[in-house]
Amino acid sequence: MQKPKTLIALLAVLSVVFLGLQLFKYEYFASGIRALLLVLLSILYCSRVENKRKFFFLFLITFTVADVFNFLSWQISPDSFMVDYSYYIINAMYILSYSFLIVQILKTLDIKQVVTKLPVHIIILLVLDISCVIVVTNTTKSELQFGEYLLEFVYNAVIMALLSIALINYIYKDDKKSMNFLVGSIFIVFSEVIQLAYFYVSEVNVLNVLCSIFLVLAFVFFYLQAKISHEENYNKLEV
Repeated sequence: MQKPKTLIALLAVLSVVFLGLQLFKYEYFASGIRALLLVLLSILYCSRVENKRKFFFLFLITFTVADVFNFLSWQISPDSFMVDYSYYIINAMYILSYSFLIVQILKTLDIKQVVTKLPVHIIILLVLDISCVIVVTNTTKSELQFGEYLLEFVYNAVIMALLSIALINYIYKDDKKSMNFLVGSIFIVFSEVIQLAYFYVSEVNVLNVLCSIFLVLAFVFFYLQAKISHEENYNKLEV
């Protein structure tokens, strides 16, 4: 019991250190602390969560590996290659990790019943998702080559799909676990959109700090929902 509490305290301290490094623009060290945070969070998940979910665990592992590669990529100069392969590999891994989260939600839903009961919600969210992905991705169009733009488009589409499916999951189940998952997904979207603005619109450091704060909050809520077993889910939507 003492070890998990120590690990939680260490995670809290490292989160503050990570945000402090971002605030003072020590990007290289912040990247290393962020990767360490995710490694420790994965260990905490394995040690504290009894009812582990396969695809949520795959999300954690894939996201962590992507972050470790991201930290190591600081040692590689893009000028050494015709193509910055690390950009494609790392972002593809982030896309894969979010896809695992989507699969985790879909596994717990009766898809046929959801489509039957919530057709209007699904159509509205689909239209909003397509609009948001096009608008957000187009902000980077002048800065990116075609391959990079396509990757960003897919990345943004997966992020918006995660948010929409998390919202449908909450409307359908209306319980604490699905609410925590939705809040975590909202913070993920905030983090990613702000990061996009920081990279391609304005390199104001406050945007980078906000992105990091939202990312930390997202993983807090993802961890909280992971600790709630499916037996605690109730009040399934009846219409």
